[in-house]
Amino acid sequence: MINYDEVLSDTIKEIKPSGIRKFFDLASTVDNVISLGVGEPDFQTPWSVRKTAIDTLEKKRIVYSANSGLAELRSEIAKYIEKKINVRYDSEHEIIVTVGGSEAIDISIRALLNPGDEVLIVEPCFVCYAPIVELTGGVPVTINTRIEDNFKLTADLLREKITDKTKLLILPFPNNPTGAIMTREDLESIAEVLRDTNIMILSDEIYSELTYGRKHCSITEIDGMKERTILINGFSKAFAMTGWRLGYLAAPAPIVKQILKIHQYVIMCSPTISQYAAIEALQHCDREVKNMVAEYNIRRRLLVESFNKMGLTCFNPEGAFYVFPCIKSTGLNSEEFCEKLLENQKVAVVPGNAFGQSGEGFIRVSYAYSLKHLMEALKRIQAFIDNLKE
Repeated sequence: MINYDEVLSDTIKEIKPSGIRKFFDLASTVDNVISLGVGEPDFQTPWSVRKTAIDTLEKKRIVYSANSGLAELRSEIAKYIEKKINVRYDSEHEIIVTVGGSEAIDISIRALLNPGDEVLIVEPCFVCYAPIVELTGGVPVTINTRIEDNFKLTADLLREKITDKTKLLILPFPNNPTGAIMTREDLESIAEVLRDTNIMILSDEIYSELTYGRKHCSITEIDGMKERTILINGFSKAFAMTGWRLGYLAAPAPIVKQILKIHQYVIMCSPTISQYAAIEALQHCDREVKNMVAEYNIRRRLLVESFNKMGLTCFNPEGAFYVFPCIKSTGLNSEEFCEKLLENQKVAVVPGNAFGQSGEGFIRVSYAYSLKHLMEALKRIQAFIDNLKE
């Protein structure tokens, strides 16, 4: 009999499974559960996008594209970036279309790191960054943000963690799970710390379209930052295209040239049907995006107000589609709260420590669900809180 423990990589055996998926899978075993755990928009992909995909199938345009993506799509991405943040990229040499933002993150980190390089990871944050760094032989270095700072990265927090081994800063704003954003003033202070260093930035801006009352600012807009930044974005969140698996990265040409090698060997190209559909999304779906954002804003206000009324102090998010209420007043830790809530009221949310230890004492609740769905969940959570007080 083969000993699988001996043949498997020691590195992968040490990596923990996603805390998000743990509770998602647990919820799937419970009847009549209301899940607020996954960042999956409940909106349909805009009809014109779906129609473009149907037309692509009928025209049998389903062959491989260029490795870096369809030229027309890369051109539209460049136009879109310039329109949104007033930063110009060469569509031929500075953009790669990827299989979701996740692939863009993965291949960017792999292209930059040598074993032992340190990567600064702003937490709480999405769960993939540290494992990818570890798989690459890098060393994740956590920067814990605080609710007192509105979960923003500050210049002082950044300075404390920089060493002569620091290669990369991962900047995940608008933030999953907190909903925090970075303003231009915030980013200027970060840029001031980095300007005279050789540290690169991976700016994950997948939620850039989902901001409330304030326009998103990218660190690439700040003087001297484009040349040291890999900008990550995609179609999953803004255009409700999660299952289409399409994202992109934009970066200086010498960086893109090396990243493309990894993409060529492990992926070849992104799904052609999704690429044609994405062209339509970028060209004609601004109105649908605005409508989705307006609906998310209604849900956001409902959840923040409701959690505060329950006595669960809730940070007011300005981006993404999550709230991050504090549950410390219940006397339970994050995992205990989520497990008991699922068991007693059949509501699934994600413990804050799934996004890093600075998330302990919080839970992540997604409002990418209908108002009816959310209101029923809130009623059950209120009942759960009331029972804890008895």
